[in-house]
Amino acid sequence: MGYTDNMSPEMKQRIVQELVPGKQISLAHIIANPDKILYTKLGLDPSLDYSRAAIGIMTVSPAETAIIMADIAMKSSGIELGFVDRFSGSLIITGTVSEVEASTSAIMDYVGNKLGFTLCPITRT
Repeated sequence: MGYTDNMSPEMKQRIVQELVPGKQISLAHIIANPDKILYTKLGLDPSLDYSRAAIGIMTVSPAETAIIMADIAMKSSGIELGFVDRFSGSLIITGTVSEVEASTSAIMDYVGNKLGFTLCPITRT
């Protein structure tokens, strides 16, 4: 006898979630002067990254585009790559505020104009 054998049909319902990727950047955010603890919680090295004073966070679909975004970010300014995930489409970069802004702008320009992606606005805190 299984766990669900005594459940009513209503309780046996399940939700199926699907991701239907479009070509979009759904988040582009720059954090200027973040607290030191944020670097540690994100798995970044505060001794290297904290003095640079900015974190850029982006998410994209299709997720593999994060690899292209990381390449553009590194080539467009002196940022450091904090994290890139080709499975979730996440990208984290660190650097000075101007470096992170330059890389974020270069990424948005490329994927918007060359790849035809839908872009969210860049937000800053």
